Amino acid sequence: MARRSMREEIVEAGLAQFHERGFNAAAVKDITDRAGVPKGSFYNHFESKEALAIEALERYGVSRRLDDLADKSVEPLARIRAHFEYLRDEVLGYGNLRGCMLGNFTTEVADHNDSIQQLLKQGLGLWAERLGGALAEAQEAGSIPAGLDTATIGRYLVSAWEGTLIRVRAERSPEPFDDFFTVTFDTLLA
Repeated sequence: MARRSMREEIVEAGLAQFHERGFNAAAVKDITDRAGVPKGSFYNHFESKEALAIEALERYGVSRRLDDLADKSVEPLARIRAHFEYLRDEVLGYGNLRGCMLGNFTTEVADHNDSIQQLLKQGLGLWAERLGGALAEAQEAGSIPAGLDTATIGRYLVSAWEGTLIRVRAERSPEPFDDFFTVTFDTLLA
């Protein structure tokens, strides 16, 4: 069986290292060691660690399953809840030690790298837009009040989720997830 490309192995290792340790703590040597490739091969595929980070962030964004938020075969509020349950379960699977890579990079790198900042802005914006779209469908169906600004609520949910992840990591407890789900689905969107 043919070996996967070194580039693919570096991207996967970089994604894992960045998500686990953050941008600054993930050294190129750590990434290549994890990929099982020589350090010199990194620069055959990537101009810089920043270039790898951009590709890793793009891949991470795809893994967020944002298309599920537009799945019209599922009731809008059910798909929004399922989306956040998926994200919660992923964090719980890592023992509450990983947050959202978009949020992590935003706090760590966005002030220092314009290319990464723009990608983060786009990713968070797309996420809020998809949530807002599902919320608009829920509003049209009469599932949530007509007076809510669904675009604003979409952006708010992204911010509330990122704050929840900070608390989960700080407290090393899943309890903040309960607060998020209770306020979001039993109060705000009830």
